[in-house]
Amino acid sequence: QVQLVESGGGSVQAGGSLTLSCAASGYTYNYCMGWFRQAPGKSREGVATISSGRTSYADSVKGRFTVSKDNAKYTLYLQMNSLKPEDAAMYYCAAVRLVASIPCNFRRNFNYWGQGTQVTVSA
Repeated sequence: QVQLVESGGGSVQAGGSLTLSCAASGYTYNYCMGWFRQAPGKSREGVATISSGRTSYADSVKGRFTVSKDNAKYTLYLQMNSLKPEDAAMYYCAAVRLVASIPCNFRRNFNYWGQGTQVTVSA
C-alpha cells in the first residue's frame, strides 16, 4: 500500500512557475509514478510519468514541465514553468508497481492516487 500526498499548488500569473511535490509513504523506486490533472468539466489527462530514470510527457507540457523523483526522500516532483491559463487544474500524483514487460506511461492502470493539489493560472 502506498499513500501519496501532494503539495505545492497555488495561484500564479501566466508565465510563472510552480513546483508540485508528492510525498509517498514508502519506497517508490519500483513504481511507475505519474502526474495527472483534471480541469472542471474536462476528463483527467496524463501530464508526466517517471520510472527508473525514464520520463514521458504530454505534448501540451513538453519543454515547460519537468518530472523528477528523489527516491531517498520518497518524493515525486513536477517543476512547471511558463504556466498558461490552460494548465489550471487539480493535479494528482499516482503510482503503480513496475512490471518489466509493461511500459510506464499514461495507459498504465495506476492504483494509488493522492488527493490532489489545485493550480490556478491567471491570464
